[in-house]
Amino acid sequence: MYIKKISFVLAGLWLTIALWSSLLANNGLAGLCLILFFLCLGISFQGYESLKGFTYTVMVLGAVVAALYYPQYFREWNGFPLAALITPLIQLIMFGMGTSMGIEDFLGVVRMPKGVLLGVVSHFMIMPLLGFFLANLSGLDPEIAAGIILIGCSPNGMASNVISYLARANLALSITITAISTLLAPFVTPMLMKTLAGAFVAIDAGHMMVDMAKMVIIPIAAGLIFNRLFSRKAKWVNAVMPYVSMSGIAATLVIITAAGRDNLLTIGPILLGLVLLHNLSGYLLGYWSARLFRMSERDCRTIAIEVGMQNGGLASGIAREMGKIATVGLAPALFGPLMNITGSVLASWWHRKTPRS
Repeated sequence: MYIKKISFVLAGLWLTIALWSSLLANNGLAGLCLILFFLCLGISFQGYESLKGFTYTVMVLGAVVAALYYPQYFREWNGFPLAALITPLIQLIMFGMGTSMGIEDFLGVVRMPKGVLLGVVSHFMIMPLLGFFLANLSGLDPEIAAGIILIGCSPNGMASNVISYLARANLALSITITAISTLLAPFVTPMLMKTLAGAFVAIDAGHMMVDMAKMVIIPIAAGLIFNRLFSRKAKWVNAVMPYVSMSGIAATLVIITAAGRDNLLTIGPILLGLVLLHNLSGYLLGYWSARLFRMSERDCRTIAIEVGMQNGGLASGIAREMGKIATVGLAPALFGPLMNITGSVLASWWHRKTPRS
C-alpha cells in the first residue's frame, strides 16, 4: 500500500516537472516525465478500489504519449514496418474472443429476442449515422473524417461486457449482442462504409468484406473450436487471453498514434472533441432507444453501453488494410482509450444506483 501511495506522490512530481519542461520548451524531458507520470499514476490506482478499473486506460495513455514524443521507435524496427503487425494482432484478439465464447452466447437470441434485435439494430443504426453527421460537420480532411464514420460502423468489443457487468446491467444480453454484432460486422460494416463514407474515401466493399472475414470470422471460429475441444485441458488460455488482448489493443493504438502523429498534432483537439461527442451521444441515444421500446432499466443500461462502445481495434485493422492507417485510423485510435474512460465513469455511476426494474 505504501508503494502505491509513494507512486501517487511521484506521479504528481513527474507531472510538475513535465509541465515546467514544456514551459521551457524542453520537449524531450517533458515527454519522458509525462510517460513516468502515467506509469506511476497507474501503479497508484491499484491501491484504490474505485480507481482500479482505470489502470489499463492510464497505462495505454502513457504508451500513446510515448508514441507522440518518440514516434520513430514505433514506426519500424530494423527496417520492418510495425504497422504490418496490426492485422495479426487483431486476429489474435478475435481468437481470444472466440475462446471465451460458446454456443450459449448465441442462444441468448432465443431467450431475449427483443433485447438482442433492438441492441444490434440500434448499434448499427445510431453510431454509423452519428459518425456520418459528425464527419460532415467536422470540416476535416476527407480521409480523417471517414475514420469517424468507420468507428461508427464497427461492431462493439469485449470491453462493453466488462462495463455492463460493472454497471449492473444485463451481462447475458451484453455478451449476446457483442457476439452477434461482431459476426455480422464483416457483412454489415462494408455496406455501411460504402453508403456513408463513399463520398469521403474510395471504399471497395467486397475487398473490405474479405479482409474483415479474415480478421473476424476465421479467428473467432478457430477460437470457438479451440474452446470446444480444449477448454478443459487448456484452462490457462482463458486466464492469459484477456491480457494478450489488452496488450494487442495497446500495441495497435501505439503504432497508429506514431503513424499519424503529424496529423494528430494538427487536428488532435478537434478530432478528440468529435470522438467524445460521438461516444457520449451513443450512450444517450442507445439508452433512450431502449426506453422507447419499454425495456427494463438493466436492459436499457446494456443497450446504452453496447451502442456507445465500439471495437476500436478492429476499426484500426480495417484502416490498415485500406492502407490509410495515418488518416482513417486516427479516430478509432482516439475512440478506444476515450470510451474506456467514459465507460468506466458511467459504470461507476450506475453501479451505485440499483436498477429500478
